[in-house]
Amino acid sequence: MTVAVDGRKLTAARVVRVARPTGGRYEKARLDPKARENIVATRQYLDSNFMHDDAPLMYSFNTGVGLFKDQRVLMRDMAEYQRKSVYAHATGVGEPFDEDVTRAIMLLRANAFASNYSGPRVELVERLIECLNAGLHPVIPQKGSVGASGDLAPLAHMSGAICGFEEAEMFYKGKRMKARDALRKAGLSETFDLGAKDASCLINGSTVSLALGALALEDSKRLLKHADIALALSLECLRGELAAFDPRVHAARPHPGQAASARNVLRMAGDSKRCSEDARMTVFPEETRAPGVKPPPRVQDVYSLRCGPQVHGPVREALAYVDRIIGTEINSATDNPLVFDNGKGGLEIISGGHFHGQYVAQTMDLLGMSITDLGSISERRLARLVDPTMSYGLPRNLLAGKKGLNTGFATVQCSMSALVMENRTLSGPGSVDSIPGKSNAEDHVSNSTWCGRKARTIVANTEQIVACEILMAAQALSLVAEVAKDHPVGSGSRAALDAVRKVIPPALDGDRWYGIEMQQALDLVRSGAIVEAVEAAVGPLE
Repeated sequence: MTVAVDGRKLTAARVVRVARPTGGRYEKARLDPKARENIVATRQYLDSNFMHDDAPLMYSFNTGVGLFKDQRVLMRDMAEYQRKSVYAHATGVGEPFDEDVTRAIMLLRANAFASNYSGPRVELVERLIECLNAGLHPVIPQKGSVGASGDLAPLAHMSGAICGFEEAEMFYKGKRMKARDALRKAGLSETFDLGAKDASCLINGSTVSLALGALALEDSKRLLKHADIALALSLECLRGELAAFDPRVHAARPHPGQAASARNVLRMAGDSKRCSEDARMTVFPEETRAPGVKPPPRVQDVYSLRCGPQVHGPVREALAYVDRIIGTEINSATDNPLVFDNGKGGLEIISGGHFHGQYVAQTMDLLGMSITDLGSISERRLARLVDPTMSYGLPRNLLAGKKGLNTGFATVQCSMSALVMENRTLSGPGSVDSIPGKSNAEDHVSNSTWCGRKARTIVANTEQIVACEILMAAQALSLVAEVAKDHPVGSGSRAALDAVRKVIPPALDGDRWYGIEMQQALDLVRSGAIVEAVEAAVGPLE
């Protein structure tokens, strides 16, 4: 299958299909024939009517940029001007972006061109897609963009690579090399010449920020389902109350997000016998209770359990907003100036500010704050599992081996608390920050690339936190499997536990190299295997 690049209907989910391999293979991209036809027609008009030295000044078509906007660039200098524009902006620093981000950048830049407002040569659009489909991944430093006038620095590094500039580099088949060498090995021409406005089209737009946002969004959607699964498993471990998830409760405060999370929990654990007063009569390994004495009834659970829907729900609704903004941005033209029908059978050039990344910046701040809280409540639940005074008698530290000789899962909780603290720092808003640049030509910037980068880190950290809650809940359920066998867990909970146990056996003989199974649990979350198992058992989660 291929993903159509048409500037109109690309989605974040389709971006992921091109950005990340499935079964070791990337999905291909192709330029939509109608979009190609439109790009060609627009460019022919521009070449015929504006590409001469008597044409009016049009920003970046035949002028310098920034404070040199009133300086004409002559046609005889145009090819050199395109090269110098890329060179002047290739000022990124830091480690290169991951492969999936780079691929998303290339796809999204091509899709912006396909909307037919930018005016590049069609050969440029096809060159981007050819490099993408060939597995050529430019080395793009992560730092240096302020998110207006777009992501100039990182996009310039991408541009130099696809054009085969001597200084540019690419990754090809896992190896970093000179861009020209990579292009040659992939069977493409080693160099590519830029025409008028091509350089401006390539480097002017908030596409790097958008690529980070689209990937973080799709990862967050998957993560949220796993957080509901983790909540259900923790409830099973702690023999919690399900009354707080009753639809009548959530109808009384009718936020759709919290109601959806509550329905998910009941879908998984609604038929549980473990979450019952009868199950609470069973004495767990470290529960201190006088013989014949029943525990007091569990009137209500702590907030991290009982208020799960009220915390997960706002995340769900925040992601719905982010989804709308990112979906609009994906099919938008974000460079400057843009080309429009003048209503008289011709075209006109209008300068605007679509390169400004504030939409992406603010949505990434919102996503980051929301996912930070999702990780925070998950860590509080997994922390309860290692303390028998809070877990109603689960083995201390979820340990099965000799105490003292072994330590158990308390160390896993400690590492997850470190990620929570890191997330809390990263979730401070970046979109309210602005430093004027380029002699005050850019007097307000969005900081969108930093917002996207830190949101992506927050999501990755929280994926690990939620994965560890699932891992530790599975350990707890395995440790009490025999003593609590008369009170089975819910159908969805069982499916989740079985999915974990297909990959990770329980730790029944003492300490292990926990880092390995922490990574295995993370891989399970990222693969979607646990969600697939649960949905096969109880139907789709919301």
